[in-house]
Amino acid sequence: MVIRHLLSALFIVALTAAAPAKAITSLQASVDRNPVVEGESLVLTVIADDDLNSGELNTASLLKDFIVGRTSISRSKQIMNFDARNETRWQVLLSPKSIGNITIPPFNIKGVSSAPISLSVVERDSQPQQKQDIFMRASLSAEEAYVGQMLTYRVKLYLALELQRGVLSAPVLEGAQIKQLGEDKDSNEIVNGKRYRVIERAYAIIADQPGELTINGASFSGDVLVQAKRNGGMFSFNESRPTQTQAPKTVVLINPEPVEYQGQWLVSDLVVLKEDWPTTQVEYKIGDPITRTISLLASNADETSLPDIRLSTPAELKSYPEKAQRKSFVRDKQMVSQLTQTTAIVATKAGTYTLPQIKVPWWNPHLKQQQYATLPARTVVVTGGTIVEPMSINLPLNTVTTTSASYWPWLTLVFASLWLITIVLWINGRKKLPVNPANNDYKTTATIKSNSRKILEQSCAAQDPTKVINATRVYYAELYGRPMTLQDITKISCELATAIASLQQSAYSKSSTDIDYKHLLKIILMTKVDDKQSNTSALDSLNPQI
Repeated sequence: MVIRHLLSALFIVALTAAAPAKAITSLQASVDRNPVVEGESLVLTVIADDDLNSGELNTASLLKDFIVGRTSISRSKQIMNFDARNETRWQVLLSPKSIGNITIPPFNIKGVSSAPISLSVVERDSQPQQKQDIFMRASLSAEEAYVGQMLTYRVKLYLALELQRGVLSAPVLEGAQIKQLGEDKDSNEIVNGKRYRVIERAYAIIADQPGELTINGASFSGDVLVQAKRNGGMFSFNESRPTQTQAPKTVVLINPEPVEYQGQWLVSDLVVLKEDWPTTQVEYKIGDPITRTISLLASNADETSLPDIRLSTPAELKSYPEKAQRKSFVRDKQMVSQLTQTTAIVATKAGTYTLPQIKVPWWNPHLKQQQYATLPARTVVVTGGTIVEPMSINLPLNTVTTTSASYWPWLTLVFASLWLITIVLWINGRKKLPVNPANNDYKTTATIKSNSRKILEQSCAAQDPTKVINATRVYYAELYGRPMTLQDITKISCELATAIASLQQSAYSKSSTDIDYKHLLKIILMTKVDDKQSNTSALDSLNPQI
């Protein structure tokens, strides 16, 4: 029995080895759609009746008229009545470069050629959408904008086929910033009686320069499942087919900043100021901290475009601002940016003070005029601090003589007198306490407590203008004992003003600027501060470094 099976196996092997190897005899090329809509893709399928290497198909001739995408290859083999049939199938994703009639040239593999294919590429509007299985639509929030204005670009991908995998790419543009807003939305829509799965995505676009901004539409590339018949069979199978499509191109006009605008440039649909102010307390005492929180909100504006809130207070009120917090979020399909500034205010003298009105300018693109977000002025009433009064001593008005001499009244009088003398001596000692004299007329960088000088030196060594600017602000804030802006630093000396201007140009301008960082560090460290101008106190620790 074993010998019979062994002989049968040897017979089959011998028969297979004796059969002549078949070479390629047929090469067929076809496309999955004709005509094809502008901006969409088609799949070119090439089938050879032999087992071939993937490099046998040369697609270089397609590069003239098409953008050649991903190429996939599959092989199959059928054995029927000892007759083996091999098949090699290529699927090439093509995207036409122009509108009109295009000829897909014949392919040649080992002397066998395919027939050429005449392909028609039509305009997008000429093809009814109900015949399209995949297409994209895009919309822009405005046809005209200003430099720095946020535009919302929304794109929808319509799929009538089952999506297997895919990638939705952002629109391509120059001279503007772009970032995605929120998460994708997945829904269903019926278009011209045909049901589509719709994937929606939103982008924020901010132009950096005036002129015409060309937005090359967002694109999609992926695989979908389609029904296909093979080898003339009566059953259909789902097979993966690569596909891609693109949203139409959009052009928007970007206007420059209006010449009549005054203030730091901010363009938004709506800007408001909100304030968190204590409402339960009417009067404050000397030394009591008052926490004031101001929020600046702008609709359809980037958080980096929000200006810093500058607070001016009377000299008797010391302010200690925290580092401003910036964030953005999506609400009602609109981007909202927020800047929050919290400041601690401490009074050093009793009196009634007025915190001036806060006014932030902004440009309304719909009304095409400058407007202001404001907060009203506030009045602060400060009273003297709580004074500890000495305990009053009630002496008897009438001297009562008694035969029983008691020593307790006399002891009480002695202790009370000693206590009064102690209080008087303590008050006189407070008045004679010496003020800490300065050993020198000026204090130098050696008085800096933290490592801000080391950070400044490291930033200059790295030759990073942005880090140098931030380190300079921290250094001077500690040197002066109060928050220092770049504008405050430039007022110290002409050399510093020139150095700060060069740093800003190098950090924020498109053109590069050569800076001698060693000389710059020398200028910063040589700056001296007058003791009278440096208002240091025990409350300096409340001021965070910014």
